[in-house]
Amino acid sequence: MRKLLLDLLENTGQLDPEAIILRMAVGTALSFFIYLSYMLSHEGSIYSKKFNVSLMALTTITTAVMIVIGNNIALSLGMVGALSIVRFRTAIKDSRDTIYIFWSIVVGICCGAGDFLVAGCGSAFTFLVLLIFGRIKNDDRLLLIIRASRVNEERIEALIFQYYARKANLRVKNTTETTVEFIYELSRHTMRRAEKGKTGAAKSITDAIYELGSIEYCNLVMQNDEISS
Repeated sequence: MRKLLLDLLENTGQLDPEAIILRMAVGTALSFFIYLSYMLSHEGSIYSKKFNVSLMALTTITTAVMIVIGNNIALSLGMVGALSIVRFRTAIKDSRDTIYIFWSIVVGICCGAGDFLVAGCGSAFTFLVLLIFGRIKNDDRLLLIIRASRVNEERIEALIFQYYARKANLRVKNTTETTVEFIYELSRHTMRRAEKGKTGAAKSITDAIYELGSIEYCNLVMQNDEISS
């Protein structure tokens, strides 16, 4: 039993140069699909070319690590111990970035282990899913910001309830001795439906608010992934 354990620990699992080049080449090729997928699913200020290139490098590095450890149990345990002391504190700008990091690591593991079919099929299906659904943005939210005199506090609340009932969520309410500020969150669909449901001439919520008088400003701000932190 002892001899068997020593044989397992001493097994280096060395590969031929051709096999090493093949695994690295496949890992690099699949990293281009990850690069392309990230570029297509991210737009505007949320896209980071540096992060995208880092995903490619992560794939090739993971492939190289898997080739090195191979079937060598002693080396793999030492590698895990060395990596466990490293702390990564990279801020994730978008929740989808976590998917791409995990995708890069999995592709690197598969290519380093020589499972090209798993790496290729997994990447193909992931690419299609992210290509179809990755461009969806949560940009249907609106913020209605109202600042007015405190004498109109109850009238503003009543007007918002008249237009949107309970579909306008009050997020912030700031008050001073003389002024009050409301921040409501609602969807485009809710706003359009409320205004179309009014009888007679269509009146926007901003026109109705300014008719109350003593209104300092009324702003509509769109929320989307471009301004997410």
